Amino acid sequence: MAVTTDAFSAIDLHPDRLEAYRRELTGYCYRMLGSVFEAEDAVQDTLLRAWQAADRFEGRSSVRSWLYRIATDVCLDMLRGRSRRARPMELGPAMPPEEASLTKVLPEHSWVSPIADARVLPEDGDPAEIAVARETIRLAFVTALQHLPPRQRAALILCEVLRWQAAETADLLGTSVAAVNSALQRARATLATVQGGPQSGESMPASAAPAEDGERQLLAQYVDAFERYDVDALVKLLAQDAVQSMPPYAMWLSGPADIGAWMLGPGSECAGSRLLPVAANGTTAYGQYRVDPAGGHTAWALQFPEVSDGKIVALSAFLDVAELFPSFGLPLHLP
Repeated sequence: MAVTTDAFSAIDLHPDRLEAYRRELTGYCYRMLGSVFEAEDAVQDTLLRAWQAADRFEGRSSVRSWLYRIATDVCLDMLRGRSRRARPMELGPAMPPEEASLTKVLPEHSWVSPIADARVLPEDGDPAEIAVARETIRLAFVTALQHLPPRQRAALILCEVLRWQAAETADLLGTSVAAVNSALQRARATLATVQGGPQSGESMPASAAPAEDGERQLLAQYVDAFERYDVDALVKLLAQDAVQSMPPYAMWLSGPADIGAWMLGPGSECAGSRLLPVAANGTTAYGQYRVDPAGGHTAWALQFPEVSDGKIVALSAFLDVAELFPSFGLPLHLP
């Protein structure tokens, strides 16, 4: 976005000053919308609107509050009148591990998509705050947020993810403190009932820092088993209620037996794959490259093994690699 310095000089809104908010605004819009591409569009629209309205900014609030107000309006406009994003497990029953299960493709705007940490997390800062920020972009938590009505979603993100005061949030949303507190109470109750959401009435996931070493070891075992395509070893890493999904397909599998059967059946072409780690959604994901008959390996999926209590509880493979891989800085082919 080309913005001239002169447009902002009278009110000290140099374009670089606005650009400095892009990363945190992207995190906010991603939590609101559940899509990296929609979040980036929303932030671009926010900065454009800010540029166009610069001469009307009177400095009665901070630049940050002003930008969040614009970003909230943009997100609410984008969410108006449409269904929430979800994961395949919420959109229909589990299917058998057969090729025929891949016949149904989900609409483009129906599933929660992943995002690179570098697009939303601060580059530096307090380690404890960064750890909490990582937890609030986990796929499960972002999916849970989509169950909330948009204004409740905004209130909860502002107050409990970004730590705004209720009065600040009320001012941004054009409502009262009592209304914000009521929205937070309803949002917490909803999240407590959503699978993958916080439990015991808490709206925010706790930091998983103590489990990081164990998670890294488990993921290392997963990578080793997958690249050797030792399905028996891989299945042993799965929880008994583990699920596997492959957006944009509606198909999802339930349980280690069906996941293993899929890998040995229709998924057997993944044998010989290479996995490249990337920081995504507060955890480690993997760019999967299948063997290319013409030589080397070609991009196939962005894999998310999700870990809980020492086991892998979900395997998500996002297949829209032409769009996703560049957003994660991953090449489309390995020599």
